[in-house]
Amino acid sequence: MGRMMDEGHTSLLSKADFERTVSALAREFAGMFGRETIARFVHEALDRWPGATITDHLPLLAHRFSRDRLRALGVAEGKITRDHAEVLFVCVHNAGRSQMAAALLEHHAKGRVTVRSAGSTPAEEINPAVIEAMEELGLDMSKAYPKPLTDEFVRASDVVITMGCGDACPIYPGKRYEDWELDDPAGKTLEQVRPIRDELNARIRQLLAGIVEG
Repeated sequence: MGRMMDEGHTSLLSKADFERTVSALAREFAGMFGRETIARFVHEALDRWPGATITDHLPLLAHRFSRDRLRALGVAEGKITRDHAEVLFVCVHNAGRSQMAAALLEHHAKGRVTVRSAGSTPAEEINPAVIEAMEELGLDMSKAYPKPLTDEFVRASDVVITMGCGDACPIYPGKRYEDWELDDPAGKTLEQVRPIRDELNARIRQLLAGIVEG
C-alpha cells in the first residue's frame, strides 16, 4: 500500500505540490507505472533532500529526480525503448568530475547518447569553480544538481564510468565499466580545475568515438 504524506514531508513540500508532482508523473508514465510506485519515488526524492538550503526549489527537484529514476527504470525493464547508448558517470559528490563529464558528453554527442550522472555521497550543490570552468566553454550548468546513485541508473546504462567512488557502484553483467583516475575538483581554484576539465574533454571525445557510429 502507498503511504500517506507524513508531517516531515509536509514541512518540505505542501500536500498540494506533492499531489501535483505525482499526478504529472502519473500522466507521463501512464501504462508503465502505477500511482503508488510514482508516489514512493517522490517520497524517496524528498528523503534525499531533507531540506535546508534548497526548499524553495524542492518541487522541481523532486519532480526531476523522480522522473529521471522512473525513466531509467522504464529503460531497465524494457518498458521504454533505448533510442541511444546510455552512459552513466559516477563520482563521490556528483558536484565536479561526473557533472563535467556528463555536460561534455551531452555537448559533443548532440542527442546521440543518453547521459546521466550521480554520486555515492552527493553534495548539496555543484562546485562553483566547476560551473565557472564549464562556462568558459560556453556550457551552462546552472540547472545541474547533485543526484544520488540509484540502482535504476546503473541498470539502465550501457556504459558506467566511475571516478573515485570505490565499490559504491553495483556490477551488472553485460555493461561496460571503466574507472577514470582524475583529481577531485573539490577545494580547488578555477586555475586548478581547468586541467581536470580539459582531460575530461579529451577522454569524452575518445569515449564518444567508441560508442557512436558516424
